[in-house]
Amino acid sequence: MRIAVLSDIHSNLVALDAVLAAVGSVDAVWHLGDVVGYGPEPNAVVDRLRELDAAGVRGNHDAAAAGGSEIEWFNPEARAAMEWTRSAISDTTREWLAALPLRHLDGDFTLVHGSPRDPIWEYVTTPNLAKAGLSAIGTRHGLHGHTHIPVAFTEVDGRMRTLVPRSGNTVALGEGRMLLNPGSVGQPRDGDARASYLVLDTERGTAAWGRVAYDIDAVQAAMRAAGLPDRLVDRLRVGA
Repeated sequence: MRIAVLSDIHSNLVALDAVLAAVGSVDAVWHLGDVVGYGPEPNAVVDRLRELDAAGVRGNHDAAAAGGSEIEWFNPEARAAMEWTRSAISDTTREWLAALPLRHLDGDFTLVHGSPRDPIWEYVTTPNLAKAGLSAIGTRHGLHGHTHIPVAFTEVDGRMRTLVPRSGNTVALGEGRMLLNPGSVGQPRDGDARASYLVLDTERGTAAWGRVAYDIDAVQAAMRAAGLPDRLVDRLRVGA
């Protein structure tokens, strides 16, 4: 199977559609949460994922949008965007977000948003955290988002190796147990403003990262029209 793995779309439909066009024909779409928040088109993004029958998990922004107390932990800009998101989403979108599981297992993969140990909040940023995460799952590999930064942590003979991938980088899934982050579709934070994604090929046993440019000006204009915070608008241009 060829599977598109997407994370942290954050209500950015333009970026999502650019990624879908770039990956082309796939057998499945998996998402790793934070479907909404920050961006201007939460309903349209959820509608697109529903059309694709995407399987996935709940992120902290998804939980907050559905009415959860997670909003109390947001910084001022994120909270302002979430309050707008809550007012903008339909009942159908809210129900879809609320129904997302914290974990989803499919074959050799466990899907979470934050980390296998704490699917909502923990950021996997170091090899030690990745090793602890792999210890918390029963599948061979894990997929996570939340940091908005693409990375691959590989455990071989008890030792962890880290790869910060660039577009086109591919890893062989047979090298060891892995915890893979596709980066962010809708709000990258690794200094590259292009939308980031991952494609799994289970027959070939590979995971490949990709980047694609999208119309940032159009998204920024929609965010300004919605009255979303300027800092969230501006950071799209620099990928930070």
